[in-house]
Amino acid sequence: MENEQLLIDQAVYLEAGVHIGTKITTPGMRRFVYKIREDGLFLLNLSTINERIMLAAKMLSKFEPSQIVVTASRIYAISAATKFAEVTGMKLMAGRVMPGIFTNPRREDYSEPGMMLVSDTRNERQAIREASKTSIPVVALCDTDNLIKYVDFIIPCNNKGRRSLALVYFLLAREFLKEKGLIKSNEEFNYKVSDFEAKLEMKAGQ
Repeated sequence: MENEQLLIDQAVYLEAGVHIGTKITTPGMRRFVYKIREDGLFLLNLSTINERIMLAAKMLSKFEPSQIVVTASRIYAISAATKFAEVTGMKLMAGRVMPGIFTNPRREDYSEPGMMLVSDTRNERQAIREASKTSIPVVALCDTDNLIKYVDFIIPCNNKGRRSLALVYFLLAREFLKEKGLIKSNEEFNYKVSDFEAKLEMKAGQ
């Protein structure tokens, strides 16, 4: 794979581990698997990850930032998604999404987004269920063990790792701003991947 076809140098992708999945693959994610490593971990296709980040940015750019909700539930995802929302102007919902927030107009926090970007289909399944009931299109970061029901567009990636999440959200933010015409080149994007990275290490089981 030639580096000039990539959003960022291949070595950066590999170092961040965006392609390293889990030891489980669901039927819906099997098509994105490149191979199985000797230790049993499924590896995702890096070319597909790269292509789908670009396509997701194009899809998101069809909406105004205020129309897009980003959900994140785990520490590493919350850090990356928080910076992403800050940079792009999208709305962040961190932690648990309360039932009815997208389906019950009587709620004070009722929201009618045009699109949803989900960090993990397992932990944010309530948001996805609500979106399916109200025909909100869902773009989701999906690891090899994620279920994809009600997801309209998958970004296959390691959605658990600190550096992987930071890199994916960094690239999505940069490409979104380019698609919106808010910046013209990568050089105008005045952020680093580390800006999207959680500063705290998670303990086992978090």
